[in-house]
Amino acid sequence: MTENDTPPPCTKGKGKARHTDPSEQTPLLLNHNGGAPSQTGPLLVDDEDLDIESSSDARRGLWSKLTFVFLASLSFCIIIFLLLALLAYSYAARLSDISTEDVLENALVIQGPYRVNVLNVTADGGIWIQVQARVGVDAGSIMGVNTGDDEGTFKDIWKSFGRLGVKLLDKVTVDVSTAQIFSERQALLCTVNSPPFEIPLTVNPPYDDSWLSTISLPLFVVPTQNASDANQFVHDSWYSGAASAHASVPSVVVSGGSMNKGGWRHMLRLQRSGIQADLSMKLPPIPGLPTPGKGVPLPSVSQLVRLQSFSVESESKNVTVHALATVINPVPSIVNLTAPSISFSVLLPGEDNSTIPVASVHTDPFTLTHPNITLVISGSILPLPPHASASLSSFVSKYLSLEPNPISVTCPLFPSLVLDTEFPPPDSKPQILRNVTIRDMKIKPSSIGTEFLASGTVFARIVLPKGMDLTMDVIRVFPDVLVFDGEVPELASLLLSRQKREEGLPDPLPEGAFGHIQPEDWLEATSVQIDTEGGQGSTFAVTADMVDVPLEVLPGRQKEFSAFVSKVIFGTHGALAGLKGTTDVGVHILGLPLGDRDETTSGIDLLGLPFQGSVHVGKRGLLV
Repeated sequence: MTENDTPPPCTKGKGKARHTDPSEQTPLLLNHNGGAPSQTGPLLVDDEDLDIESSSDARRGLWSKLTFVFLASLSFCIIIFLLLALLAYSYAARLSDISTEDVLENALVIQGPYRVNVLNVTADGGIWIQVQARVGVDAGSIMGVNTGDDEGTFKDIWKSFGRLGVKLLDKVTVDVSTAQIFSERQALLCTVNSPPFEIPLTVNPPYDDSWLSTISLPLFVVPTQNASDANQFVHDSWYSGAASAHASVPSVVVSGGSMNKGGWRHMLRLQRSGIQADLSMKLPPIPGLPTPGKGVPLPSVSQLVRLQSFSVESESKNVTVHALATVINPVPSIVNLTAPSISFSVLLPGEDNSTIPVASVHTDPFTLTHPNITLVISGSILPLPPHASASLSSFVSKYLSLEPNPISVTCPLFPSLVLDTEFPPPDSKPQILRNVTIRDMKIKPSSIGTEFLASGTVFARIVLPKGMDLTMDVIRVFPDVLVFDGEVPELASLLLSRQKREEGLPDPLPEGAFGHIQPEDWLEATSVQIDTEGGQGSTFAVTADMVDVPLEVLPGRQKEFSAFVSKVIFGTHGALAGLKGTTDVGVHILGLPLGDRDETTSGIDLLGLPFQGSVHVGKRGLLV
């Protein structure tokens, strides 16, 4: 294109500029002012400056908005934090003012215990028990956040936040140090240890007990070893009708939340020291015993225990004991006890107010049943010191005479506790000596001339009561006999059955009695065990030779004696003489260890065994 081809300049008027067709020289980018096109470089620089300026303005606006949002959020958070801090401070201040008595009386609710299981008894006398009860804490009442009357909007909001906080906390963990239980006389009764346990928290609890939660807590109880303190507490409780005690807990730590979970809840911690609480439980009526309270004295042990059966048996090296007893159960029905075998010792009274251990026995494992507990007891006679023979003899003699025997019972678990009670006699008086007679009896005057002498062979059967299956050897007898003209009258038999040897001759003398036979010393005897009749214990046939034993004519009974002699002399078949009295019997019992000896048999004396019999005296037996 030549210079002449250059288009003429376009002059703008007030009218709208006309659109020109593009050509090869038309620039690709036009300026924004609608002017004549310029060079390409300058146009590009101006557009970049415009973009940078626009983005800077946008960033400044964004930062302004972010700053506003941040400051607003921060202010809101600070306000919320201050409000929460204020709420927390108010609740913390309220918690710090809560006393232990307020918690025990107004917040803590315990129902039960409903079940108490005895798990184990340790060698040192401690007892592990499992206690089940229903427990709840009305946290809203002590915090003052339970729903109540309209107290204003701010107060209602404050309470609603408190209830929300309790619900979020849900439960607390309680760690109690060793508790000590004292009687009203300030005597230590026991100590109680427990592991940490959880208690649920509640607000606005219903009026019923549906909000309580079941808790099962193991406790380790160590009772006092002071028997007098324990005995005094039992007597005082029965006398007043309620078991009252005082609990002392050195420290209690309450932590928020569960034991096995961490988190913010465990940051909440409250500790109280020197907690004191009074405990009291009314004693329920016990079937078979007087109602406790109103000054009623405590029943004796013998009123609680009834011996159903009792047996002893000789073995090669010892004498075994077996018994079945029932015990009135004084424990409430909520206590479920499956007790292991319990050992205890039986003691007899000795000389100078001493006691002699005579038997070591144990119970089979048992459970608490109502109204009575059944105990299966077994054991053996202990090795006895030499001086124990008199005590054991007295025990057996009183038992056979239907007299109760004083005994004492101790348990190795509570060595200082000694229970004094009575061993009951059998229901009916056993007839030990039977078929007593004097064979080949002969009566002759003594060398002095004023007395008579009797000779013969004493024969009797010894029948032990049912359950006494002993192997023994009768080695001596010491009879004390009244002789009657004819059979012993029934009234005389009744009176003489109550007569004791140490009381001497009965006064007045029974009708028909004319003579008295009593040797100066023991008579040697022999025995052989024979077949036992049904429902009886061991049976033995006993014989003892009686040679020139004094026969005393009773004072004022010379006439009766002369009448008897006349019957013997002039009667066709002689005369019948009745025998009534008592005798001491010395026996060796197989397996009874007496003293430090090595023998497997040792002796005891059965004192004052009553008997009744008769003897036929013929003409050849009267040497006058």
